Amino acid sequence: MESGYCNRKKTDSICEGVCDGEHGSKSVLSMSRLKCALRGFDLRALLILLIGVPLLIFLIYVHGQKVTYFLRPIWEKPPKPFNVLPHYYHENVTMDNLCKLHGWKVRETPRRVFDAVLFSNELDILDIRWHELSPYVSEFVLLESNSTFTGIKKDLHFKENRQKFEFAESRLTYGMIGGRFVKGENPFVEESYQRVALDQLIKIAGITDDDLLIMSDVDEIPSGHTINLLRWCDDIPEILHLQLRNYLYSFEFLLDDKSWRASVHRYRAGKTRYAHFRQTDDLLADSGWHCSFCFRYINDFIFKMKAYSHVDRIRFKYFLNPKRIQHVICQGADLFDMLPEEYTFQEIIAKLGPIPSTYSAVHLPAYLLEQFDQYRYLLPGNCMRESG
Repeated sequence: MESGYCNRKKTDSICEGVCDGEHGSKSVLSMSRLKCALRGFDLRALLILLIGVPLLIFLIYVHGQKVTYFLRPIWEKPPKPFNVLPHYYHENVTMDNLCKLHGWKVRETPRRVFDAVLFSNELDILDIRWHELSPYVSEFVLLESNSTFTGIKKDLHFKENRQKFEFAESRLTYGMIGGRFVKGENPFVEESYQRVALDQLIKIAGITDDDLLIMSDVDEIPSGHTINLLRWCDDIPEILHLQLRNYLYSFEFLLDDKSWRASVHRYRAGKTRYAHFRQTDDLLADSGWHCSFCFRYINDFIFKMKAYSHVDRIRFKYFLNPKRIQHVICQGADLFDMLPEEYTFQEIIAKLGPIPSTYSAVHLPAYLLEQFDQYRYLLPGNCMRESG
């Protein structure tokens, strides 16, 4: 071949076509060259590349968060274990003996107790909480904002329903703070802003040194006997986290006993700051209930999903579909289709799937059982919610 070089020692039918292409059309020559260029590719490998890679990207998009949570034990170490303090209680045991059982001394008079909360829209849970704690609380402190943590404008639900809580009116310090409505801001910034404002409201309520201050979200309810114990006993830790039974949607779905963010503080002016993170290693066992997403109305589920600090968990719009939410509630499944947030593979695997139902309604808040007709939806066997 004068115009180019073609090695005739090793040939195949495709390459021969290219070498002899001078006698064919330009289109035939181009196709032959393409075939020659692709002769080293396996067709199956090419299909896997063209179909498999986009499919893999789609699966990562849909289930990437699950993969991340499942692999959590690899990239994140568990926090330091708590020093769990045994908790003794029986209604027929004297306070003197209960304090001694805990290694404490009984006081001549009980401490004053301040219960401080940030309020969003949890009217039923607040009612149950305040009735549970009412015999032991000196002052209820409540702050609400016209903004969610995610910057969504909301009604002042407590202010509009204040008459429902007349039993606590004489011991109530109420405050309202306007939201900042900063678009695109991390929700935890607004949350921190509101907690600082609550810290100021607590001072306005008249708290003084050695008073007890309960720091917890509305749905983290300390048992009344726990607060009574701590107000009557001397030498209790200055800061004590409360281990709460962790329920989801109602008191039918008991997840575990790992709720620990609620805490009780012996107040120190200039030192005590309202917070919702770990502040000590001491944890008092079996001290109450955490009932997360325990709402009467489907609309309240949707509101909280869009309003609280973990709004990023709404990865798809259909998560907010009312029929889906109702189905998830009755199944005891996860609203955000997430895997358990645990630190070992054993714990993750043990919690996979829906939460089993419990049919025990023993040792729940007394007011919940007294008003069972009003709050039946929170009791086992009543998963259906109202649409309003």
